[in-house]
Amino acid sequence: MIEDIKRHFGLEGSDPGQYSPLALAFIGDSIYGAVAKTLVVLDGNCSANRLDSKAVQMIKAVSQAKVADHLVEEGLLCEEELAIYKRGRNAKSQTVAKNAPIGDYRKATGLEALIGWLYLRGDMDRVLEIMKIAHDLCSH
Repeated sequence: MIEDIKRHFGLEGSDPGQYSPLALAFIGDSIYGAVAKTLVVLDGNCSANRLDSKAVQMIKAVSQAKVADHLVEEGLLCEEELAIYKRGRNAKSQTVAKNAPIGDYRKATGLEALIGWLYLRGDMDRVLEIMKIAHDLCSH
């Protein structure tokens, strides 16, 4: 998908590793949300309110922190992915967590940075592998 966007708009883009961790989290948040929302829509047609409630269970910072903890604790990230996650987790954001402890908010930012980095690299297969783990963890 990223290659299609670059081609259609005549953009090159930089090496994804050169973007700030918060820029990576910015795009990663959207990709994470789009995949999560796609999963709930494909799971069955229901009201938009119900769809949103189901998606929020995966998207909220506490759930993303749970996914990040699982990925790290189970050793499911390669060295480079772990470094990107940590850059995002440790980034100093100007925004504050509204409904989550700051530690969970930072872990969620790290996960979003990782998703953004993978997306900008064109590695949607890996994004979807991580989203499958997120879906499995957050659906129970």
